[in-house]
Amino acid sequence: MKPNIQQKITIKNRRASFDYSFIEKYTAGIVLVGTEIKAIREGKASLVDSFCYFRNGELFIKSLNISIYTEGNLYNHEPTRERKLLLNKQELTKIQKKMVDKGLTIIPTLLFTSDSGYAKVEIAIAKGKKTYDKRDDLKTKDLNREMDRKFK
Repeated sequence: MKPNIQQKITIKNRRASFDYSFIEKYTAGIVLVGTEIKAIREGKASLVDSFCYFRNGELFIKSLNISIYTEGNLYNHEPTRERKLLLNKQELTKIQKKMVDKGLTIIPTLLFTSDSGYAKVEIAIAKGKKTYDKRDDLKTKDLNREMDRKFK
């Protein structure tokens, strides 16, 4: 096993919690090509600007950037291709019904490898925050940080 490959990988979308308020979260499997999982295990993936959408009753993720695997040569993958997400039918219908509401979107928040080695994506049904909501969140975060400093 290579020394630069880690066992547990977690790649977060930090910007998502700043721009969106999460309503509900789900864990979904992701359909990958062979070199994609190797690149994820090296930690070379980014969730920035990625989003999910429905096509023909199936959920897909777009703009998920998984960098090219360095040793993949001619069998390498396209870094930003669309990838299918794997959820059971009840979860898919539940998410589709919630998406009828105006202003909701599906955002990937976390990309991780499970205990059995599979790549999973945590997705959230989210609503966009207004600028005053963002300021309130920053205020509460600063207050909590100050309280922690005083009591340590």
